[in-house]
Amino acid sequence: VMTLYKTPAEELDRFISNDLQSNKDFKEQVSKAIHTIFKCLTQNCFRNSTSAMQVLKVIKAGSSGKGTALKGVSDVDLVVFVKSIKDFQDLKAKRKNIIAEIRTELEQCYLGDDLTLYIKETKWDNPRVLTFTLRSETMGKRIDFDVLPAFDVLGQMRSGYKPVPEVYVRLFESSPEGNEFSCCFTELQRNFIISLPTKLKSLIRLVKHWYKQYILPHKKELRNGESLPPQYALELLSVYAWEHGGRDPAFNMARGFRTVLGLIQQYKQLRVYWTINYDFEDETLRWYLNDQLRKSRPIILDPADPTGIVGHGSCWDMVAKEAERCCGQLCCRKRDGFAVQPWDVPVRTGFLVMSSLGCQSKTGQPIECPLPSIAGLGEPRALPQLPPLQIWKALSLQGYCSSLIKQSAAAAQAVAGVPIRPPMRLSTLQGSGSFSWLPS
Repeated sequence: VMTLYKTPAEELDRFISNDLQSNKDFKEQVSKAIHTIFKCLTQNCFRNSTSAMQVLKVIKAGSSGKGTALKGVSDVDLVVFVKSIKDFQDLKAKRKNIIAEIRTELEQCYLGDDLTLYIKETKWDNPRVLTFTLRSETMGKRIDFDVLPAFDVLGQMRSGYKPVPEVYVRLFESSPEGNEFSCCFTELQRNFIISLPTKLKSLIRLVKHWYKQYILPHKKELRNGESLPPQYALELLSVYAWEHGGRDPAFNMARGFRTVLGLIQQYKQLRVYWTINYDFEDETLRWYLNDQLRKSRPIILDPADPTGIVGHGSCWDMVAKEAERCCGQLCCRKRDGFAVQPWDVPVRTGFLVMSSLGCQSKTGQPIECPLPSIAGLGEPRALPQLPPLQIWKALSLQGYCSSLIKQSAAAAQAVAGVPIRPPMRLSTLQGSGSFSWLPS
């Protein structure tokens, strides 16, 4: 079997198809195993419980739920939404007992003659997840499961669903430890990936394979308390690279892969987020997101759960060093020997910085207002002599909708406590991905 580093750049698509994509038999085996566990969770759990607990729904996530599973290995997240849980803190108080009951039911459940259950013991007093493996004796393959109890904060979802700001305000007010309640947003996380083009999912598979083969072996070099960035961080960087690299559904795989490697090497500058599920319009959300985005980099915000800065505090330097080594391998070189060129992708989702006589904070500092990055603006542009709201309404920056621009204006005005007064001009900060409103 040809390894990734020995695979020519032009053959990466074939490498993914032959070596990374699951075959039909394995997919059927995974589906059968998931159905067995799903049935146990929905029909057996809490059946004899005196706490009036009921399973509302079980959502399949992980690589199998997202459509990015690697050949021969599948990780499945099954999120169990329990009816009696009323809020995030209630989930925190009850999940230990919920996990214990789920474990008891699984150990008593008949899984068939071919499947063997191996439950992983936890070291935590109040675990968030029950981890176990199902092994197929006939196929010699394993399926890794994480079962997570959750609070149904989103309710019934529909096509195009976007949570109301109050959902996230409730989350912030629960004072979560990092992203401990991200499982409650698993449907949003899954939908974010599952709707992507097929070839982008193939890029995610390639990046995941690189992570498993070339990054995980570095775990033995870690000291106490250190950790590698999670695989999910690199999945999100793959999506970000494609979105800002042109969104071509038939993109060149080598260029896409090379772009992700380049972003990893620039980890100290990374500031990446999405506004698909939350944005800056609500005041409480705006203040929370601003606070998150001012933290030390790299910053990769989970598109479903803004409490999660994915990979924050991890040993990115190890991953960056391996990414640099990968760029010198055959998979990143063309047949003529020249290096594959990455897409021109900014390392930071941009900010608008409002600073005029009428737009100063109480300390006199410019006010930062996040907005999606706006690449290639060119020379500074003069704004018309119009009242502020007309400026925001009329202004269109390379197709960005006026509502986002008005959000930024409203945010600055709310912080400053005074109207924003033109005239102003827009100038770019070269190479930074940031933009400033300055007095003209």
